[in-house]
Amino acid sequence: MSCPATGTPLLIQSVIGVLAGGTTVAAGMSGNYSLALRADSTVQSWGDNTYGQLGDGTFNNRMLPVTVSGLTGVISLAVGRNHSLALRADGTVRGWGQNSSGQLGDGVFATYRTTPVSALGLSDIVAIAAGADHSLALKADGTVQSWGANTYGQLGDGTTTSRLMPVKVPGLTGVVNVATGGVHSLALKADGTVQSWGMNSSGQLGDGTTTIRVAPVGVLGVAGVTSVTAGTAHSSALRSDGTVQSWGRNDSGQVGDGTTTDRTVPVVVNGLTNVIRLAQGADYSLALQSNGTVQSWGANIFGQLGDGTTVSRTVPGSVGGLTGVRGIAVGGGHNLALQGNGTVLSWGVNGKGQLGDGTMTTRPSPVGVSGLNGVFQPMP
Repeated sequence: MSCPATGTPLLIQSVIGVLAGGTTVAAGMSGNYSLALRADSTVQSWGDNTYGQLGDGTFNNRMLPVTVSGLTGVISLAVGRNHSLALRADGTVRGWGQNSSGQLGDGVFATYRTTPVSALGLSDIVAIAAGADHSLALKADGTVQSWGANTYGQLGDGTTTSRLMPVKVPGLTGVVNVATGGVHSLALKADGTVQSWGMNSSGQLGDGTTTIRVAPVGVLGVAGVTSVTAGTAHSSALRSDGTVQSWGRNDSGQVGDGTTTDRTVPVVVNGLTNVIRLAQGADYSLALQSNGTVQSWGANIFGQLGDGTTVSRTVPGSVGGLTGVRGIAVGGGHNLALQGNGTVLSWGVNGKGQLGDGTMTTRPSPVGVSGLNGVFQPMP
């Protein structure tokens, strides 16, 4: 989940499109649902709704898109495991879905919220990110707020105390982009360096160790970074030259260096150039290239690499039949691709209807999300 901020809002982590700095389609990192921001600033949702994460006031799973209740003025989206966030044009944040760890930031431990509620005390927000059960918000002044689960220090406030309301990540300034993994977090600074904190069992913090960090530390060996993303236990940085570095868990080849060896410091993703967007899921990754094509690598048990097979890959390969793509999003085992005409394609696991094609049939190649058009277009 990642979200650059370039003076205008932009989202994070399981991203699909960036529009004037905002994510316009998002897929649950380890969950089974999807969101899309329409040009009229309303939000559509589909898939699993066990915790009300579709925001339509029910717990009914949806195989086709429905409208999130009472939500307007949205410019960016973020999706965690079972909770959703929306950044509004006024710089405030709304959330819905699971809230058992306070990940909605509304000041209470509630099992769920089936319609959007306000994250308390937030203003001047320009980017948002959602991890498994925690959330981040980047302020216009370059500081970061965090809330929700904190068992592994993923809030970065120096403690392991969960937070019902946003708190400031101490000592972190000059931030222009944030991303969340399952239980770790990343922040890109204006100087092109990256800070990280939280769980580090597979080296996903990139500091050369596997030590949990409850406060930010520097990622080693990265410079000239323009955006960051994170999967469940791996992380990536997009560099200004269009190449990508990755680190962390690599048991399915999700780091993309041709091996299945975990990496505690960043390595270059093999053969990947001209990248303009990254997205990462539980154990695989996607990259959107400047020519509108998409590359994928890592686990492929559900056909989530989109190449028509279920064969995993340790280096990038093409997602079949995709051209003219403007944005990408990655879920736990499903993906979204936003096309230039405002429609959306999806592929991968579909047991909860998260592909939005009206079925629960897993798809190893892209299919259209039914009845969804007019999705807000990201910037080139």
